[in-house]
Amino acid sequence: MTIPLSRPPVDDEIKGAALAAIESRQYILGPECKAFEAEFARYIGTRHAVLTSSGTAALWMTLKALGAKEGDEVIVPAHTAFPTVEAICFSEATPVFVDVDDSYALDPADAAQKITARTVGIIPVHIYGHPVDLTRVQELVSRHGLWLVEDCCQSHGATWQGRKVGSFGRAGTFSFYPSKNLTVMGDGGILVTNDDEIAARCRRLRDHGRLNKDVHSEVGFNLRFNEIQAAIGRVLLRRLDQMNERRRQLAARYRERLAGLPVTLPREKPDARHVFHLYVIRTDRRDALAGFLRERGIQTGIHYPVPCHRQPAVEHLNPPALPRTERIVREILTLPLSAGHAEEEIDQVAAAIREFFKA
Repeated sequence: MTIPLSRPPVDDEIKGAALAAIESRQYILGPECKAFEAEFARYIGTRHAVLTSSGTAALWMTLKALGAKEGDEVIVPAHTAFPTVEAICFSEATPVFVDVDDSYALDPADAAQKITARTVGIIPVHIYGHPVDLTRVQELVSRHGLWLVEDCCQSHGATWQGRKVGSFGRAGTFSFYPSKNLTVMGDGGILVTNDDEIAARCRRLRDHGRLNKDVHSEVGFNLRFNEIQAAIGRVLLRRLDQMNERRRQLAARYRERLAGLPVTLPREKPDARHVFHLYVIRTDRRDALAGFLRERGIQTGIHYPVPCHRQPAVEHLNPPALPRTERIVREILTLPLSAGHAEEEIDQVAAAIREFFKA
């Protein structure tokens, strides 16, 4: 039997919520969406939440609302999913790539070196579920008069110094892709903010720039959300803390069973609460280990084998080398982990890894 990387929840309560939304005959931006937005904003600790079609759309709308434009530069880690960079490019700003620290997130020291007179903001990514060092990033944006937008697409419920990520910057953006800590059984996203104008502008942008049904104040796009997925999201938001705690328990189980092996295990900084969207180890025998596990029915992944600054789509920017990022992408390996995994599956994966290194 295959052990998958992720196992999204499917049960009668989720199915019932979806069926009730279908039977309501209201399908787009209706009462379920409004309730989900209010509940999500309350969970994060912000005044507003705006649902949209994906995490990428949430980030693009936020950048548009902030006035990002051609000639502006935006600091971003190279070690992230490429959609983070896509949103910057679609806003017509220029991504400026920075290296990572030992949590695989943006290195504030390298970010400080990359700031120029054209820099307008920083998008740190709370990658794999571990928060960026927000204390240092906030000091950086304050010193240079920049905006801060958090990419929280992998970190629903993670905290820094006890405060939810997404609540530190001008806005935070989240994805609901099926493997995320909080999913809606398909694509979807949301942005959170305390800024009334950002929220209002993003609500217009997601719905063709409308002020009302017939009047369009600007050119927007169709980036709306639907009632069925909102109903599912509301069920799973109520379970999010419990599901995150389950992920942390399984991560601790990996840590115990992989102790002493020649692999680098995930670290958690003292001020951080990691929610383990992904459980990523490092080894210089990564490819051989992945093949060994595959033969035993264990799925693994690499998040991400090609760093953003080495993607063909941005090669015209001539980004500089980023030594730590370029080293880790040759060694990282994602192991199976989600709230839906059993302890026995974690034990089986760990035992197979021990067998590999023993051999």
